[in-house]
Formats: sequence, structure tokens, C-alpha cells
Amino acid sequence: MKQKKQSKKIKIVYVGMSADLIHQGHINIINRAKDLGDIIVGLLTDAAITSYKRVPFLNYDQRKIVIENIKGVSKVVPQKTLDYVPNLKKIKPDYVVHGDDWRTGIQRDVRNRVIKTLKEWGGELIETKYTQGVSSTELINYALALGVTPIYRLKKLRRILEFKPLIRILEAHNGLTGLIVEKTKVIEKGKIFEFDGIWESSLTDSTSKGKPDTAAVDITSRIQTIEQILEVTTKPMIVDADSGGLPEHFVFTVKSLERLGISAVIIEDKIGAKRNSLFGIDIKQTQDNIKDFSQKISVGKKAQATDDFMIIARIESLILKKGVDDALKRAAAYIKAGADGIMIHSKDKSPKEILEFCKEYKKFKYKVPLVAVPTTYNRIMEKRLESAGVRIVIYANHLLRSSYPAMTKTAELILKHHRAYEASKLCLPIKDVLRLIPPA
Repeated sequence: MKQKKQSKKIKIVYVGMSADLIHQGHINIINRAKDLGDIIVGLLTDAAITSYKRVPFLNYDQRKIVIENIKGVSKVVPQKTLDYVPNLKKIKPDYVVHGDDWRTGIQRDVRNRVIKTLKEWGGELIETKYTQGVSSTELINYALALGVTPIYRLKKLRRILEFKPLIRILEAHNGLTGLIVEKTKVIEKGKIFEFDGIWESSLTDSTSKGKPDTAAVDITSRIQTIEQILEVTTKPMIVDADSGGLPEHFVFTVKSLERLGISAVIIEDKIGAKRNSLFGIDIKQTQDNIKDFSQKISVGKKAQATDDFMIIARIESLILKKGVDDALKRAAAYIKAGADGIMIHSKDKSPKEILEFCKEYKKFKYKVPLVAVPTTYNRIMEKRLESAGVRIVIYANHLLRSSYPAMTKTAELILKHHRAYEASKLCLPIKDVLRLIPPA
């Protein structure tokens, strides 16, 4: 009697990766996995990556094409969260292969959940030695340090809006403050928190030049500041263009900003002499009528060369005490005119009227991203704004406002003590100043 040959079951190997830029570390892991069986790569989606760090350099479809064409990979499936468990329970692989670098740091908890889940069906975690001296993050940082093209930067805000529930924007008024927005990061509970983009404000640009916020600094001077920031950063920028001026002038502002790679411009629905909104009704400010401001939005949209540039309409109804209903009426009209976003502004210390607006705005059949600027109502948490439907939070003037007290105190200490020693405690060491700016 002939014995039937037992067919050996091919093992399934699961490899999770972001694979934003492929390097030898990825190849080492795939080669190890190939020795164990058929490889299924769980490729993190753009949303999964963005949940704990920056938006990936390459999008999911681009990364998928690369991984599918690596020798040894049998299949690529989306991994929709940083957590492997949903995919592991569905696939039930015999092995999971990963570098040993996740035993500590951000992904330690993810690793522990993988081990616990694999035990349910006798699966095994295989860890390869981490490839020292190379990582996707380092490679991307190196590439970005060389600069980005205007078109790359222009597209980035819309791309981030696709994946992040809330976008944080911080003001910059020169190259140095731009670098602060670009580089500042905080790691908390396994996630990297950073600012997603830059706000170029007419208030802080004017103030940093020692001039009032009355449009005394013209668009040519504003563009010089913008270019200084763009030269040393890679993140998307939103520009405050006050009222945008006359419609026929706004057309050229749109063209100029889009050509530079700016992602969005915000214009406010006011006319007449420029006055800062935070003065409210203490000084005379005139709100534009809905028809004329809608026309300005419309001609601005027609002037665009791409679909990536955004025109965001800033509504001043709450500032001028015209109420939520007026703000909602204007929001609907501005969206119909083509606005890509709505910024609702308030100078109250309470966020009550902002949240009331958000509640009613949610009922709109057609909505665009909502922008909030919590300068006066600064006790509100980002999570609450996010729950209310806000997509972009702009911290509009904080770097300039925080620098002024420190500089004034330093100047006073030097005058008081007739030397610089006492002021040194407020100053960054010279060697650290030199390190702020990367060598050319």
C-alpha cells in the first residue's frame, strides 16, 4: 500500500510596515520573512501613519506599488491602524516578523499586543536585529532638509486634511520662528505631536517690523517675509491677507501666493480702513455685504492655476456682535461662492458662541473645513474643538507675544546692572544659537 505524501502547508508570514522610503533595513526584514513562508505585508495607510507621526512622504498607492514589486512579497493589504491586531485576527499568520527596535519607545505597547494575539493560535513573533544608522524618518528628514518644491508644499494642506481630524497651525513672522514651527515636537503616550503648518499673520508681520496692523505693510513686503520663512521650512503655509483688497487686486494676490507654493489664503469679510478684529466694536469696523464678498471669493477661485490652492472665508459677525444666525447665513453664501474653508472668529473669552456656531454648522448639507482661532477663548482644549467639528486650529500670534516680554526683560536687566551677566539666564547660549541654523 502506497503511502500518500503529506503536502506541507506553506506558512503565512505577516510583516507590518510604513515603507515611506525603502532602505536596506526593510529588505533585511523581507529576506528573513521569505525564509519562513509566504509574505503578506500589512502596509500602514496614510491615516494610520498620520495618527502617530507626520503625513507620509509618499501616499498609500505609491508605497503599495513599490512593496508589491519587491521579490518575495506575495500580497499587500492595508493596515488601517498602528495596532496590528485587527489584521492579525483576520489573517491568523504563523509568524510576524519585525525589527527588534520596537521593544522600547513608541511601539512597545503595539509589540506586546502582537505577542498576546499570536498566542491565540500558536503564532510566533520573529525579531530581526535593527539595522543601525538608517531609518525612513532620517532619510526623509535629510531629503526635506534640502528643501521642497512649491507644488509639493502647495498640495500638502489638502493632503493632511484627508487624514488628520484636527490640524494645528502656529504663527511665524520670520525665518527663525518658521524653524521653531518646523522642528518643535513633543512625544506623549507613544505619539509624536507637532505643528502641521505655518500661519503668516498680518498682525505679527507688521508688529515685528514695528508698524501698526493697519495694512501699513504692503503685500510686496509681506511676500518678502513669506519667502524668508519658505526658504528654511517645508510645512504648508496659510497666509492672512486681511480683506484681500479690491477683487481685481485679490486676483493677483492669489496668483502670487499660489506660485510661491502657499496652501491657503484667508480673507475677512470687512471693508474700509484695516483695523484689527480684536478691537471688536470698540472702534468702527464695517462688515462687507454678502454679495460683494461672495464675488471676491468667486473671482479669486477663478484666478487659481490649480485645484490645490485654498481660499478660506473669515466671518466677522461674532466680532461685530451680529450674532450666530448672521454668521451661519454668511457661511452658507461663502461656501456657495466657492470658499474652500470657513474661519469663524470671536474675541469673547468664552467659547460659547463659537461652539453654538459649530453645532448649527454641522447641520449644513454641504460643508467645508472649519477653522478656529482660540486666542481669547484659550482655555478650550483641542479635543473639544475637534468634537465640535473644527478641522484647523490656528495659534495666531503666540511666538511674537511670548518673545516680546523676554526681550524687554533682557534689555531692562542690562540697563539696571550695567552689564549682561544678570540677563544671561534669559538667553540661549551662543553655541545653541549657532546650532539652531543648519550649515549651508
